[in-house]
Amino acid sequence: MQNIVENKQFDEERALYNLTDATVKACRFEGPADGESALKEARNIKVEACSFSLRYPLWHVNDFDISDSTMDEFTRAALWYDSNGKISGSKLGGIKALRECKNIVIENSDIVSEEFGWKCDNITLKDSKVESMYLFLDSRNLTLTNVDMKGKYSFQYVENMEISNCNFDTKDAFWHTKNVTVRDSIVKGEYLAWYSEGLTLINCKIIGTQPLCYCKDLKLIDCTMEGCDLSFEYSDVEASIIGSIDSVKNPRSGKIVADAVGEIITEAPVIDCNGEVIIR
Repeated sequence: MQNIVENKQFDEERALYNLTDATVKACRFEGPADGESALKEARNIKVEACSFSLRYPLWHVNDFDISDSTMDEFTRAALWYDSNGKISGSKLGGIKALRECKNIVIENSDIVSEEFGWKCDNITLKDSKVESMYLFLDSRNLTLTNVDMKGKYSFQYVENMEISNCNFDTKDAFWHTKNVTVRDSIVKGEYLAWYSEGLTLINCKIIGTQPLCYCKDLKLIDCTMEGCDLSFEYSDVEASIIGSIDSVKNPRSGKIVADAVGEIITEAPVIDCNGEVIIR
């Protein structure tokens, strides 16, 4: 029979260390002892309607389900080295909330965490809101659906990612990414996706200065571009743009088709640039 830990408060070091086959319900992890690592090394646990305000609560946890719970800004580095878990209906508020984790599903949650999701593998994030300075740095095999995100240096060095129906307000997103597909989304930010490889944007709205430079195997299919000047510099690109582009500068290879281009700039390239710009 599964153990149930309910309506308790814990503040000591490793309060529920190596807890196995248990449900932790309506408990509070806070108090004067200020202990860390409350649920470290737990196995096969459910965490329901709990609140966390202490550091490192869930490290090396395997097979877990967290629902309707809150981690405040003092819950530093909450989930590290975890695997096979689900987080739903929860608020993750501490810095570095997810690191070196694998096989995790997060849904219907609010995340405010700088450096969120670093060096992770096989993460699904859906129907959620995120605020993060560095989101998913150096992670792989990610799926994002219906995510509203605010950040700056998002998805740097990410490999293998599928994004759909998302709204991103970011800055240097997708730098050095490999094999990323973005569908039906809004991507607002400066210097979008420099040095990426295998980036495909389908039916997306792209907003911001100097996007999509130094890219390899870049594809845009039926996208719109707003405020996009100095676009595609030194990129290998195949693009079909609905509407106009403010300016295009020195595409290295490929073809860019648009209804209008404000300016085509070919000045002083440092490499051979043979990309075509075609006005419909």
